[in-house]
Amino acid sequence: MSMKRSKPRTSARQANDETSFWAKPSAPEMTWEEATRDKPDEDFMPYVMSARLQVGQLVAHAKFGRGVVVSAEAQRVEILFEDGKKKLGHGQS
Repeated sequence: MSMKRSKPRTSARQANDETSFWAKPSAPEMTWEEATRDKPDEDFMPYVMSARLQVGQLVAHAKFGRGVVVSAEAQRVEILFEDGKKKLGHGQS
């Protein structure tokens, strides 16, 4: 019985590593302290799942505290809180 040898596979990650060499370096992420420093409490809107949020918007969450929106998709946002990033829903009734 003979065994068929297959070609070594390259994973998508390896392929992306080769192209990322030429990619523009990403900007360093802002820390929670930098994003919320010197911001008055009036600038933080209460987090409500039905509200549409935008990147850079300041929010006040009942459980996680004050945060800043770092990315926004159709129905999810990623918010940077003091304890770290959380993915939450938005724009949903």
